[in-house]
Amino acid sequence: MAEVSLTCKRTVISTKPVQPGKFCPLSALDRLMERNYLHIVFYYQSTVERNPGELTKKLREAVAEMLSAFPIITGRLFKTPEGHWTIKCNDAGMRMVEARAKGSVEKWLQNLDREKELQLVHWEEMFHKPYFWSTFYVKVTEFEEGGIAIGLSCTHLLSDPPCATMLIKAWADMTLGGKMITPPLFHPLPGRRPGNTNTNHEPYVELIDYYKLSIEKPAPVFNTKQVTIILAFDDEMVRRCITRIAPVESSRTPFEALAALFWVVVSKVKGTKGGLTNMSICLDMRNVLGLDRGFFGNCMVYNKVNGDGIEGNELCKAANGIKEVVRKMDADGIMDLIEWLKERNYQDLPWMNGYDLICVNLEAVDSYSAIFEDNARPLRVSYYIEPAVGEGQILIMPPPAGSRNTFSRVVTITLPEDEVNKLLEDALIQEFSPTILMGLNKMHSSTSL
Repeated sequence: MAEVSLTCKRTVISTKPVQPGKFCPLSALDRLMERNYLHIVFYYQSTVERNPGELTKKLREAVAEMLSAFPIITGRLFKTPEGHWTIKCNDAGMRMVEARAKGSVEKWLQNLDREKELQLVHWEEMFHKPYFWSTFYVKVTEFEEGGIAIGLSCTHLLSDPPCATMLIKAWADMTLGGKMITPPLFHPLPGRRPGNTNTNHEPYVELIDYYKLSIEKPAPVFNTKQVTIILAFDDEMVRRCITRIAPVESSRTPFEALAALFWVVVSKVKGTKGGLTNMSICLDMRNVLGLDRGFFGNCMVYNKVNGDGIEGNELCKAANGIKEVVRKMDADGIMDLIEWLKERNYQDLPWMNGYDLICVNLEAVDSYSAIFEDNARPLRVSYYIEPAVGEGQILIMPPPAGSRNTFSRVVTITLPEDEVNKLLEDALIQEFSPTILMGLNKMHSSTSL
């Protein structure tokens, strides 16, 4: 018998019908992400003893209530006369899969790898008739000896990781208290603020060129098996990493320090010469653009970091390069990109994580506040931005609940298998000795280097 067995697949519709004729247009940033999709897995311990299927039934009833506030999820993709996707809000519903798994959630987490974890999500590629395709899927897996996993999969065309996390949080709020604390807001990306136009402003050419080249590049080749590991860095480890980069700790952020660390180490394991391997960072621009917490739509922006001439263990130079790109990605620069994208009716879709090493800042996602039952915060949350192609992917995320006010971070690394082995053996990584939460071939889990 397989470790995870399917018990039911159904379509859940919202409890309140949507207004007839309603459409949700997609933004220029949304349309760029059509080739990508997300997987997220939330793990929970059991707080009370229940009959099999009892908690799943409760979650199913709550998700129907939650969907009333998310017409974009229960709708279906529809092409406009201009050839752009929009969402026709027609109450077609969201797919929900129910499953059972052997053992307990704690035992599952002790013996975990990428392939095993992805059994806890359900995903279907876009149908040849997109109007009948569900863009969001949830999978609820009850463990026979206690615990539950909630997996979400969705197209990146409609949601980035902060939005997907917001959806799970809204579902948890409805399950726990019957009320959504932060309802979603559906509106276009903002324009430039009136009276705030700088006549001497020069467009952010480097950012625009990065997207232009990404759109023009041919499809990447999918020929290498990718492996994912998850490392936990406690507060003291991250502070030591920052100190290695800058004598004054306050001048560096945990993201800059960890991004620099993995950029340098991945470049070494890849054998890159004459500088560091090509890397792009991906940042959430909601705060930069002044968007409300409830904004639902893609607002994460990629940009290239120049690693030419940085050699060996030069963490400081790597961090300086990252810091400079983060600084330049201000409101004016992002508006330059959005306006440039709106002016071009591009049909060729980019592979936004298909070429460079990608480092994504997910520090602001509020995963551990998704509480479905009293006193039951997530044990762990895993994120995947798929497909995992190109040079590799690094996701820098917040620590589990209880340590959010520290510099502790969790880092997910996806690379070819031989490179992951070399990374774990690298002297720089060994120096900081992070805890391996998910490792290779189920052999390194929950141990320290």
